[in-house]
Amino acid sequence: MLGYILKRFVIMVVTILIIVTLTFILMHAIPGSPFNEERGTSEAVQANLQAHYHLDEPLYVQYLLYLKSIVTFDFGPSIKQPTSTVNDLLGRGFPISLELGLVSVIVAVISGILLGIIAALRHNGLIDYFAMTIAVLGISIPNFILATQLIQTFAVQLKILPAATWSSPQHMVLPVLALATGPMAIIARLTRSSMLEVLTQDYIKMARAKGLSPYKIVFKHALKNALMPVVTILGTLLAGILTGTFVLEKIFAIPGMGKYFVESINNRDYPVIMGTTVFYSAFLIIMLFLVDIAYGLLDPRIKLHKKEAE
Repeated sequence: MLGYILKRFVIMVVTILIIVTLTFILMHAIPGSPFNEERGTSEAVQANLQAHYHLDEPLYVQYLLYLKSIVTFDFGPSIKQPTSTVNDLLGRGFPISLELGLVSVIVAVISGILLGIIAALRHNGLIDYFAMTIAVLGISIPNFILATQLIQTFAVQLKILPAATWSSPQHMVLPVLALATGPMAIIARLTRSSMLEVLTQDYIKMARAKGLSPYKIVFKHALKNALMPVVTILGTLLAGILTGTFVLEKIFAIPGMGKYFVESINNRDYPVIMGTTVFYSAFLIIMLFLVDIAYGLLDPRIKLHKKEAE
């Protein structure tokens, strides 16, 4: 197990380094400068600004400084918000984005699993068709389209829920619904198909023959094995949900990292763009790393060593 963890850890570090390098290359491949839109400033002032942010240094020097900032977790000051550092922006925005993402994950997992179980137990029935119709719609409709429709229906027409900001539980309802619907649909379909397969296994038939209650059969014996595919995709779903918050935060005017990230792209704020990209990439890759380890621990059938595989 230790060898497996070390191998996954090395892969994780290499992946982060590749993302860091690609982010740096892409940002500097875009023509122009963050100070091109500064009007009324002389060339001397712009040159001083370039020197202050080390933009006049050779690319390899900038890259080394960039790596140093990542290792020390000090991304420096924002170019367009000189009074705030990138760490300050992360400290203000990331907790909100994380809260939105985690609540959405919890809603998606619980509702998706329950919907999948109900559909499997009522296979080829009205409830099954209804649940799968919801799942198909959830997968088919992009979350930003769903978000605008939710705002139009519940905030504009019915006026029962607020459409913007992030200051109360009521403000959480619409963005969480918009963000959780797609992953919920995926989990529901996966849980349904997995449950249908597990319920045909011999040990389930034996449990029924012993007279165990349907509740014990489903939740004590079948569900654990049926959820293994769900655990496998949790890392990917978590990545999709947390990155999906960027667009929805802009739609719902949520003061999370999405706001700063979009503004930094528009303003060519290199430190914010690179700091945010690296921070999110590292966070999501670490989550995938933890999911891999959890999957190996939960399923004893997985052979993590070559000896065991042989």
